[in-house]
Amino acid sequence: MDNQAKIQEIVTSHPVVLFMKGNAQFPQCGFSGNAINILRTCGVNDIFTVNVLEDEGIRQGIKQFSNWPTIPQLYINGEFIGGSDIMTEMFQSGELKTLVQA
Repeated sequence: MDNQAKIQEIVTSHPVVLFMKGNAQFPQCGFSGNAINILRTCGVNDIFTVNVLEDEGIRQGIKQFSNWPTIPQLYINGEFIGGSDIMTEMFQSGELKTLVQA
């Protein structure tokens, strides 16, 4: 299975997926840590994380998959939401909480 197919399978198999550096217990960059904190604050406990540092093919592939240059990347119900900055804006407006609870 190529990386694009693998990524497609991951994002469609879990309601909330975060491609990040590190994991939920040990984020390895501030932006990834911020993303986890935001999701937890929104009441999301079941976050499927993918550590892009463990797989260079996924790390590069996710950027092509979403056409988005940075990590972390959040997917909800198979749909690309955005990175840390977009998550922060959506969290502050209340939009993210509404989305994850839907």
